[in-house]
Amino acid sequence: MISGINRLSVRHLLGISDLNRDDLLTIFQTALHYRNRLLRPGKQINLLHGRTVVNLFAENSTRTRSSFELAERRLGATVLNFSAQSSSLAKGETLLDSVLNIEAMHVDAIVIRHSAAGVPWFLSRHCSSTFINAGDGRHEHPTQALLDTLTLHERWHNPAIPNSTGFEGKRVTIVGDILHGRVALSNIYALQKLGADVAVCGPPTLIPRGIANLGVHVFHRLAEAIEFSDALNMLRVQHERQDRALFPSVAEYSKLFGLRHYMLRNLNKPLLILHPGPINRGVELDSETADGARSVVLPQVENGVAVRMAVLALLLSDTADGTSTGRIDE
Repeated sequence: MISGINRLSVRHLLGISDLNRDDLLTIFQTALHYRNRLLRPGKQINLLHGRTVVNLFAENSTRTRSSFELAERRLGATVLNFSAQSSSLAKGETLLDSVLNIEAMHVDAIVIRHSAAGVPWFLSRHCSSTFINAGDGRHEHPTQALLDTLTLHERWHNPAIPNSTGFEGKRVTIVGDILHGRVALSNIYALQKLGADVAVCGPPTLIPRGIANLGVHVFHRLAEAIEFSDALNMLRVQHERQDRALFPSVAEYSKLFGLRHYMLRNLNKPLLILHPGPINRGVELDSETADGARSVVLPQVENGVAVRMAVLALLLSDTADGTSTGRIDE
């Protein structure tokens, strides 16, 4: 049972920018509770029985969509998957009209991914459902940042230190396509709220102008990022969001910003390696690093389902631990 659990301070999950430190820690606590009890075959909780959740993905996704759907089903919700490519959106209907028609079927929440920044925010102000942002353009990807920071929280948090998040005094660098990757902004917000010192690293063409105004360090050499950091979050280059060539070639990018196992051979600190996936092996990471002892890539994936269960439960249920409205099926 989760003792003394709090509710979130928000009705929707539109971005990490809307959450406070207590929200983040509440999500972590709830996610760990679910992961340790429910992420085994045959486990399910009826916490969201009678609730309907729509997955509206107007942009391609496999990992995030599958993770949300599994989380919804593990909580006992009715799940409706809505594909923009085969919907009335493809026939010219506006997104707002499509969502209002979906709501007329009496749904409770809509998980939305869209290529335009601000879409979840816009819909939340014109519709009555609870909205969860699964990625909007180059803006935010809040549940990815939550699973990334939960993975670090687990390894750094010391329960013996009161009011600690585990991020105090820690340094994290986000490496790669900061300009196009919505994961970067959500991670910056989350890490800073938890007390970490944050940096970004990449070629100047992939670092947004003025990003230092967010209070982050900026590196253009991977060696500097490695020396600075307790954890590196290696992002994929978002070729599909680029409208022009921003570096000479993938081989050139990999040579300068790809993490290789020999770079870490003589490192005298427990540097952790994260990647939101999918990994382009040989580009951002070589296989020895991706599969090595410093990598926490697979724990990130496991934590993704748990985090999404926690968000859904905290936003949609009367109780987050299932003690009064649901039961865990053995």
